[in-house]
Amino acid sequence: QLQLVESGGGLVQAGGSLRLSCVASGNIDSINAMGWYRQTPGKQRELVAQISGRNTNYADSVEGRFTVSRDNAKNTVYLQMNSLQPNDTAAYYCYALLSNLRGYWGQGTQVTVSS
Repeated sequence: QLQLVESGGGLVQAGGSLRLSCVASGNIDSINAMGWYRQTPGKQRELVAQISGRNTNYADSVEGRFTVSRDNAKNTVYLQMNSLQPNDTAAYYCYALLSNLRGYWGQGTQVTVSS
């Protein structure tokens, strides 16, 4: 009942920036929170950033470098990633939590940071 489509991933050099976007469609009126996870081979999926209302939280590893924001008019959540490092390389997944507590995942977008 909800679809999430990520974009903005790619290859960037260390120290550079990327901005990920996640557009929601479907039952968008029921979205309570959105955010981002990432996963690298051999590791479990890790919470990167979350936004619920006007509140945000971040993983310790990205706080101060990444910023999550949303544009409700466009049904879009963003992840601005600055000062990227090689260990930020991962598949990044958008997620959304609905008011009925059902969660949905996007398909993922690859971010690769070269040293």
